[in-house]
Amino acid sequence: MSSQVTTDIKIKHKDRNRTTVFWRGILVFPVATFVASFNLGTSGIGAASVIVLPALLAIVFRGKYPSYVLTFNHAIFELSARLAAYVLILNDKYPSIEANSKVVVTFPDVDGGKKLNRWLPLVKWFLAIPHYIVGAVYLVISLAVTVIAWVQTSITGRYPEWAGEIVLGTISYWNRVQGYMLLLVSDKYPSFKLK
Repeated sequence: MSSQVTTDIKIKHKDRNRTTVFWRGILVFPVATFVASFNLGTSGIGAASVIVLPALLAIVFRGKYPSYVLTFNHAIFELSARLAAYVLILNDKYPSIEANSKVVVTFPDVDGGKKLNRWLPLVKWFLAIPHYIVGAVYLVISLAVTVIAWVQTSITGRYPEWAGEIVLGTISYWNRVQGYMLLLVSDKYPSFKLK
C-alpha cells in the first residue's frame, strides 16, 4: 500500500461523445453546485470542504484520526476527483455522487492515526508552500492543455494521450499535496513529479 494519496482515473481516448465534450461546462453545473454546497461560506465552485481542524486536533492531542472524519474526507475528496475528471474531459462518465470504478482515490492506511506523527500536522501547511507554487504552474499548464484537448476532442472525437498524461498527473500531484497538508493522511513529503 502506498504511503501517499493515489489517484486512478480511467481516461477514455477514443470514441468520445463530441456533443457532451463541447457542452461540458454547462452539463457539469448541477454536480458542481452539489459539490460546492459542501463549501458554503467560502469561494470556489467545484471545490468541496473537507474536515481539517477536528482531524488536526485529534491527531495532535489524542494521536488518533477519527474514522468518521476519514470516511467523510475520503468521500468528498473522491467526489471532487470525479468532478475534476469530467470537467477536464478525461472521460465521458458523468460525475456520480456515489463512488464508481472510473475514478478511484486511495488513502494510505493511517491505522486510526497511529502511523501519523502527532506534531507534524502543525507545520505541514508551511512545508507545503513550495508545492503550492509548483502546483500553480502545473495547474496553468493543465488548463491550457485542456483547452487544446477540448478543441481536438470536440472536432475528432479522440482525446489526445499526451494531454491525458499531463492533466492526470496534475490531479494526482494536487491530491498527494492535499493528502499531506490538508487531509493529514500522510507524513511522507510529496514529490514534485506529476506521476
